[in-house]
Amino acid sequence: MGGGFDDIREEIARDPDNAEMAAKGYSPLFSAGAGARIAVVGQAPGAKAQESGIPWNDASGAKLFDWLGVSEERFRDPDEFAILPMDFYFPGKGTTGDLPPRKGFAARWHPPLLALMPDIRLTILIGRYAQEHYLAGRAQRNLTETVRAFRDYLPAEFPLVHPSPLNFRWQAKNPWFETDLLPVLRESVADVLRR
Repeated sequence: MGGGFDDIREEIARDPDNAEMAAKGYSPLFSAGAGARIAVVGQAPGAKAQESGIPWNDASGAKLFDWLGVSEERFRDPDEFAILPMDFYFPGKGTTGDLPPRKGFAARWHPPLLALMPDIRLTILIGRYAQEHYLAGRAQRNLTETVRAFRDYLPAEFPLVHPSPLNFRWQAKNPWFETDLLPVLRESVADVLRR
């Protein structure tokens, strides 16, 4: 693996496993800086994000900024937030939504990137795939229970559901998310960014 962020980005783009994406003109979609203090690990870019080259460039992103209590400008500062999806390419459409991120992608590419960011203090794990990878053997029996047990993973990790507008029914069934979790999330983010 190469030495810096640009070297790793080039290695990912040249990897034969990503040839189909390269042929479409897609670049690996992640954002990282040596001074980043918070890592946001989601599923994979959506079609709109991949086309625009901007992660979280949709209604889900707007909701996420609100949940975190930060402006979009601050969220996009790579020396504050690293954005590392479980796959850096849009995986395509399935029958009920986007396909899952490819297996093994994060295990291969996250470690060399994280090694360049020694100041990460909080890793926000959005959705089942990120939680299963980063909380291996420590997650609860389903996503809702893992998110509800968020205090068990502090101060280093914070599990979340996806901020998609399609998750409004889940949020309606789980009012504790807004009343109990979001204030702690915002304070955790603010505390890390203050240091």
